[in-house]
Amino acid sequence: MAKSLMLGIDAGLTRTKAALFDLDAVGREVAAAGVEGAVSRPFPGAAERSMDQAWTDAAEAVRAALASARASGADVAAVGVTGAMVGVWPIDDRGRPVRPALLVADTRGQEAIDRAAANDPDALDRIFRSGGCVVEPGCTLPALRWLVDHEPEAIARTRRVLSCKDWLRYRLTGEVAADVTEAAVAPGDARARNRSPEMLRIFGLEAHADLLAPVRPSESIAGVVTAAAAAETGLRPGTPVAIGAGDVPCSAIAAGAVDPGMACTVLGTTCHNGLVAGEPVFEPPNVGLLFTMPERLWLRVMVNLAGAPNLDWALGALFPDLAAADSGASVFDALERIASARPAGVEGLLYHPYLSEVGLIAPVVSRGARAQFSGVRAAHGRADMLRAVYEGVAYAIRDCYAAIGRPIAEIRLVGGGARSDFWSQTIADVTDTPVLTLEGGEFGAKGAALLASVAVGRRRSVREAAREATLVRRRFEPDPARAAIYAEGFARFKAAREAIVALHRS
Repeated sequence: MAKSLMLGIDAGLTRTKAALFDLDAVGREVAAAGVEGAVSRPFPGAAERSMDQAWTDAAEAVRAALASARASGADVAAVGVTGAMVGVWPIDDRGRPVRPALLVADTRGQEAIDRAAANDPDALDRIFRSGGCVVEPGCTLPALRWLVDHEPEAIARTRRVLSCKDWLRYRLTGEVAADVTEAAVAPGDARARNRSPEMLRIFGLEAHADLLAPVRPSESIAGVVTAAAAAETGLRPGTPVAIGAGDVPCSAIAAGAVDPGMACTVLGTTCHNGLVAGEPVFEPPNVGLLFTMPERLWLRVMVNLAGAPNLDWALGALFPDLAAADSGASVFDALERIASARPAGVEGLLYHPYLSEVGLIAPVVSRGARAQFSGVRAAHGRADMLRAVYEGVAYAIRDCYAAIGRPIAEIRLVGGGARSDFWSQTIADVTDTPVLTLEGGEFGAKGAALLASVAVGRRRSVREAAREATLVRRRFEPDPARAAIYAEGFARFKAAREAIVALHRS
């Protein structure tokens, strides 16, 4: 194979994946493998991960991907790493974990956020105006503040605070670094594309600034695979490893969303709806996220915290007989056949897909909002409710893009939900916007691999790499008749969403 493969590693909260891509064949996915992990929840609000186990899972996934491709480490030209963003992954002066990692889903940092807001009523606005993100308790700075307050002995032993991908890259290379995508959402400074001394002051972390790793470009070389890492992964010692980026920016890169005005929806466990911009976008204020991407790009994102899990819920709650009788992809094929047999709009039945325990964070914030049906009639059955679930997620996508308030020509759809042609067409009809699904399955890993291809000079720029490697599987054009039905339905969906928010505000 003459080193024609690029390896991407994508470490999610519960599953770590490794995928190999042939960049000489325009980014074709050659093989992929995944390892299931576990989030530890020792008490309510805690979400932790064994750092050693995270590395073991990544090494196992790499070995499995190489075996699946019938390749060796000598066939891999470079490695890129991505993963779930922020959190706190602390190491000591020997590079060993100080304690389990605090993940983005950990809520203990809310204490630090509340204290910052109490000390300065403008603090949350200042955080948003700097980084473009609504600060979450699992972000690096509030989570680190919690450790400083409650585990001073652990902080005393901490030499560096990393993120997930930076920990895995450290295990591969022995080099400590962070990248611009992580630094700007710590929270940091989206305009400067770096960390922010002001944000450190807001959380009282000035004395701990040296714990944060130095920031380097995502598409640069971090180091090379060490002999020890090679022995565990099957990679060749000396293989270059790129700095990499967070999972959301990497997925957008892999989808080819690298020009201002391009839209990308990642429909997976969560549903990220992002629009690429050539400048940081802070409108609407105090809602949503802003990801800093390579090459002077930014991704303005509105998130529905529950995406595909809405369909998992519908399967178990509405069709337990189907869930018990079948497994795998065929059961979801059956769900599509059932839902598609019902009429668009299901005669006024609506579903709001706010299934997350965190509630609603876009296009407005309502922590008490929960998933619910409205407009239920005696004639409605479980098939109608199922179709409403598909449509409800699509309505939430439209709601998020409407909040960004900028025109979009098409939506690039990736993630597990993109495998469903019925759901993809529904999203096109509900948003009245063409939807493109793309070849491949591991988009986070692919984005990391593309960054590695730039780092080693196989591509001249991230834009070039992304454009050449984007393979459109299918384009879904909105159906005018269904789009008209859904335009009326969206007006009712939005009015009901406003009522849900008002109810939980009172």
